[in-house]
Amino acid sequence: MLQELSVIEAKSILKMNQHNDYENAINLLTSKDRFCIKLGLERVLDLLGLLGNPQDQLKCIHVAGTNGKGSVCAIISTILTNFGIKTGLYTSPHIFDYTERIKINNINISKSDFSKYLFEIVSIADKNDIMLTEFEILTVMMFKYFADNNVEVVVLETGLGGRFDATNVIKSNMCSIITHIDLDHTEKLGNTKSEIAFEKAGIIKPNCPIFTCEGYEEIKDKADECNSLFSLVTPCENPENLSLKGSCQVENLSLALAAVRFLFPQISEDIIQKSLRKVNHPCRFQICRPDLIVDASHNPNGASALRESLDLYYPNSKRCFIFGCLRHKDYKKMMRILFNPDDEVYFYHFSHKDSCTIEELQKAYSEKSGIFHTLDELPKDRLKIVCGSFYMINEIVPRSLLLNPQED
Repeated sequence: MLQELSVIEAKSILKMNQHNDYENAINLLTSKDRFCIKLGLERVLDLLGLLGNPQDQLKCIHVAGTNGKGSVCAIISTILTNFGIKTGLYTSPHIFDYTERIKINNINISKSDFSKYLFEIVSIADKNDIMLTEFEILTVMMFKYFADNNVEVVVLETGLGGRFDATNVIKSNMCSIITHIDLDHTEKLGNTKSEIAFEKAGIIKPNCPIFTCEGYEEIKDKADECNSLFSLVTPCENPENLSLKGSCQVENLSLALAAVRFLFPQISEDIIQKSLRKVNHPCRFQICRPDLIVDASHNPNGASALRESLDLYYPNSKRCFIFGCLRHKDYKKMMRILFNPDDEVYFYHFSHKDSCTIEELQKAYSEKSGIFHTLDELPKDRLKIVCGSFYMINEIVPRSLLLNPQED
């Protein structure tokens, strides 16, 4: 198996199997010991230094937060792209393909470019004994790809936390944005919202403005330390024209527009409003068809936002949930938030190694439940909601309902 091969051996195989470049690249990216979390900047900085520090050539809008950061990034990227600014977008996770994470003008990196950059970067890292995680490899790839393609502005989403996240190797940014903060990844970031806010505030850079809707002292203190303009944004924007739905989008839209209007006052309101109709960010209260909603709510705060949106948009609908979750998440609390006694609930065990088993979910849920097989088998008279984890969605919902993929 390619997972057990060295980079040199893998590249030799590629010469004989050029049509399998992308598959081989993904196998190498996801090989043993790559998929883990190792917070810290040293490894990424060492490799970027060998590549000429491409991150220093880029102007970045850096976004952190527990929930909402992907939506904020998608909104900003769409507005800047529609205005004619060559815009790079880096987000995670993906739904179907890794290429979804790295975009220029909202077009995915091609599979051939993805493979080329991945093998180049992993080869250099291995030759210099720099052991990178999957996310670190992708982050270095992104900086190099955007610099090589002369991207004018990068909209940059953190992976986890902020202070020690791989994206935080940039020395300055156009601005920092911190979205809603809640308890998630507490084993890495701290057990209180204040501790987590401190970690998120790590993306604030000297003399670079910070936009947030929540006035945590940790964020204010970091802004003061960095002599950075602190902007507390009131969540009051009307999301009527925004293609993304859900009650949480008021706050996300308010943050995105505050940053855009401050940094790019030349962008007219007409272009902004037209751009909002084109924003594409799958699996966030996404209405895939009249009877199917997909929401990658993967923590209690996300579950609360989903429940609030369901009660707002579909107050009288009978509901049917398809739920799966990673076992290190607080899935018991998520189920208490989401499910009513008269809801139909189906559990799903997806392929991720940390996915909860059906038995674990059933044990945590005292009411009657079923096991999910296919969407076609579910009740026709109920609103169906797929939720609980990003990692299960591509196993349940057809690509055609979620994405308009860019082909290589």
